[in-house]
Amino acid sequence: MKEKLGFDTTLIHGHLKDRSIGAVAQPIVPAVAYSFESHEAAAETVAGKREGIYYGRYGNATLQSFEERVALLENGEAALGVSSGMAAISTVLLSLLQHGNHVVVTKDVYGGTYHFLKTLAPRFGITFSFVDCTNLESLAAAIQANTKAVYIETPSNPLLTVLDIEGIATITRQHRIPLVIDNTFMSPYLQKPLNLGADIVIHSATKYLNGHGDVIAGVIVADQERIDFMRQQIMGDLGQVLSAGDASLLLRGMKTLGLRMERHCYNANAIAEFLEYHPQVARVYYPGLPSHPQYEIAQKQMRGMGGIVSFEIKGGLDAATAFLDALKLIMISFSLGDPETLVQHPATMTHFALPESVRRESGITDGLIRLSAGLEDVEDIIGDLFQAFDQLSIQTTRKRSETAWMK
Repeated sequence: MKEKLGFDTTLIHGHLKDRSIGAVAQPIVPAVAYSFESHEAAAETVAGKREGIYYGRYGNATLQSFEERVALLENGEAALGVSSGMAAISTVLLSLLQHGNHVVVTKDVYGGTYHFLKTLAPRFGITFSFVDCTNLESLAAAIQANTKAVYIETPSNPLLTVLDIEGIATITRQHRIPLVIDNTFMSPYLQKPLNLGADIVIHSATKYLNGHGDVIAGVIVADQERIDFMRQQIMGDLGQVLSAGDASLLLRGMKTLGLRMERHCYNANAIAEFLEYHPQVARVYYPGLPSHPQYEIAQKQMRGMGGIVSFEIKGGLDAATAFLDALKLIMISFSLGDPETLVQHPATMTHFALPESVRRESGITDGLIRLSAGLEDVEDIIGDLFQAFDQLSIQTTRKRSETAWMK
């Protein structure tokens, strides 16, 4: 057998281990406490001189298997599974930053990250700058003497801005500061930031890694030293550990990650092409379309273009609301990466925490809708979009007639 297994084989098998006796499915180990053969063994494990788990708040055997699998997929040394995507984001930022430090953050950032930086970071004496990271000169100019990290998403949420990871990594290496990338929208199947120069990768494992909408989780991939610090000094003290049951569901969900991502990408591309030519759509955001401003960068660093499509409906909030309410198959929901196709309205849902002026400056208009392409037959998804547009057209025509009559 070849030394390095393919991605899908690795998803299912991980590292090939001794199989003389053992369950095919990953056992769930929910234990809180662990016993030791001697006081010396217990003391050395707590002190980090001996490998092992000594208390459930710092991990469990099932979680350890999940962490090993994700680290393997991302080509990282180690991983840390935590209780949510925001737990992953906050753990990383708090591990890198302390009072008096500064972080450069891409201006196109998830609403939860924005809220954390605006509300909690100041309490710790941490400052930040939101920067257009598509402009490498602007990024370099934003780095201060006390800057301790650069934090980006690519593609971004919800406008799917694609950033040049290698170009940004060149700048961060010059300044000897870590580059942190939220890779949630891509998953390790479509993009490997560590291979492109990133130092730390974050996932909301709630999304594509799990893929079934029944687990809230996060995971961080980095070098062993950073992961050990986060586990012992941040995650354990804040109580952000991921349960064994959730880790088990993640391991099960990840076995089909490659298959699912292929279908998500296929469906999203077909949906994007349909939307781009629809007369009621002002603009479509999807990295797989040649019209996307970072199309060439996406082709270079992404294996596939992902399952998220954002689009702006003509007519603003009223039109967006009417369109969403007219959908029959597609569900209105905050999440993404599920088998079901999901839509949401960023301005009033995921990015509601952003002030209106910031939303507009970022391109998050009242007519913007984010769609997470599911695994259904794509003809059915597009059919639902088509009939919703028809309903919107009927309502628009009726309103115009009523307005004309009143005049």
